[in-house]
Amino acid sequence: MKNHNIVIVGAGLTGLTAAYRLKERDVVVLEQQPRIGGQIETHRADGFVFESGPNTGVVSYPEVAELFAELAPKCELEVARAAAECRLIWKGNRFRALPSGLASAVFTPLFTLPDKFRILGEPWRAKGTDPNESVGALARRRLGRSFVDYAVDPFLSGVYAGNPDTLITRYALPKLYNLEQNYGSFVRGAMAKAKEPKSERDRLATKKVFSARGGLDRLTEAMGDAIGRNRIFTGAANVRIEPLATTQPATSDAPRWKITYIYNGEEQQLTCRTVITTTGAYTLPSLLPFVPAEQMTNISNLRYAPVMQVSVGLRNAGNRLYSAFGGLVPSCEQKPVLGILFPSACFTERAPEGGALFSYFIGGIKHAELLRKSDDEIKALVTDTLHTMLKYPAGTKADTIHIFRHEHAIPQYELSSGKRFDTVETLQQQYPGLILAGNLHGGIGMADRIRQACQLKVED
Repeated sequence: MKNHNIVIVGAGLTGLTAAYRLKERDVVVLEQQPRIGGQIETHRADGFVFESGPNTGVVSYPEVAELFAELAPKCELEVARAAAECRLIWKGNRFRALPSGLASAVFTPLFTLPDKFRILGEPWRAKGTDPNESVGALARRRLGRSFVDYAVDPFLSGVYAGNPDTLITRYALPKLYNLEQNYGSFVRGAMAKAKEPKSERDRLATKKVFSARGGLDRLTEAMGDAIGRNRIFTGAANVRIEPLATTQPATSDAPRWKITYIYNGEEQQLTCRTVITTTGAYTLPSLLPFVPAEQMTNISNLRYAPVMQVSVGLRNAGNRLYSAFGGLVPSCEQKPVLGILFPSACFTERAPEGGALFSYFIGGIKHAELLRKSDDEIKALVTDTLHTMLKYPAGTKADTIHIFRHEHAIPQYELSSGKRFDTVETLQQQYPGLILAGNLHGGIGMADRIRQACQLKVED
C-alpha cells in the first residue's frame, strides 16, 4: 500500500488545477475516464476545431490570467475578438443585438417602453429583503418583466441552462445579489465598484471572454504535462474513500485516509494525509460511503441541467459570417434551441477560411425531453434552423454535424444550495484532511473552477 501526501479524485479542470498548484508536493490524481479534462474535450475534424463541453470562460479572476501565464508557451490564453462583445437575442423572427449602452437601450425593441422607464428608476428602488429570492423575481422587481424575458432568461439559459424562477440569486449570481444588498442598487453598486482602487493583480481580472489558442484541451493537457503523467492515473474505477482509525495526535504526519480503486483490473490501495474530491455531487454517495445518509442527501440531491451540444460546420458560409459572440433564445419564444454560439467569429482557426463554426445548445432544465431525440431528428432540427434562424439560403446543409449529450451538464444553484454549502463545510471540519471541491459549490464557470482550486487550503 503506497502512501502519499495528497490524493485528488477527478482530473477535470478543478482537479488538474489543484494538482498543478500542489505539484511540488507528493500528489497523485485518480480519474475514472480514460483521459484527463473532465467536461473539457476538444475535437478536430474536417478542418474544424470544436468543443464538446465548455466553449468559453471569462477572465473574471486574476488566477485565470496567472495560470495561463505560467503555462505559456505550451498553452496560450486566447481572448475573443471584439466581435464577442456583441450578444444577440432572438425576438419575433430574427436575432437582435442586446443593448450595450444608453442609446441602444432606449431604441431596442427587446424591452417594453414602461420597462425602459423602470430601468431608469432602478437606482432609487428599495432593496429586497428575501435572502432566497430567485433571479427572476429579483429582476422583475427591479427591472420589469420584459427585461426578465429578453435579457435575464436567455442569459441564464446560456450560463446555467436553467430557470430564472428556481435559481436563487445569492447562490447562482452572488455578485449581483451583493450589489443590491451592499449598495441598494445594481447601477449604484456597479459605479461604486468601478471607482474602487485596484492593485496590479486586481487588474488581471477582466470581463474578457477566453479560450485556449487551438482549443481548451491545450489548457488541460499542459497542466497534465506539468503535473507529471506518472502521477495521473486514468481509468481508475470504483474509487472509495474511507477514514483511517488513528490514535496519532493531530500534529502527526500519519495518513488519515485510505483510498481503494480498480486499476488495470486489479484492486489498488493508497493512503494519504489529505484527499480532495472534485467530481460531481451524484458521484459522492459511492465515493464517500462513510458519510451519514442525511448529510449525503444534502449534497447529492443537487439537480443538474441536461444539455445537448451540437457542433455545426459550414465550409463556405458565403456572406453570412456572423460577427458576434452568439445568439441566445428566450424561453417565451418557444424555439427548440437555448442558443447558438459562433466560435469561429470569436477565435482563430476554428473553421476553414471562409467557413463558419456554430455551437448549438439544446435541452436544459425546461426542455430535458429534447435530449431523447434521435441523431437524425437533431440533424433535421439543425438544418431547419440554419434557414429559419441563421438565415442561410434554402438548401444549405452543414458540412459536418457532431452531437454531444450530457445528462449531468450544469449544476443548478437552487434553494437546496444553502444546505449543501453548509454540509460541505461541516464535513470538512468533521473529517480533517477531507476537502470537497468541484462545481457543487463555489461557482460553475471555468474561472470559478480555477479560482477554487488555487485557493484550496491544504495542510503542509
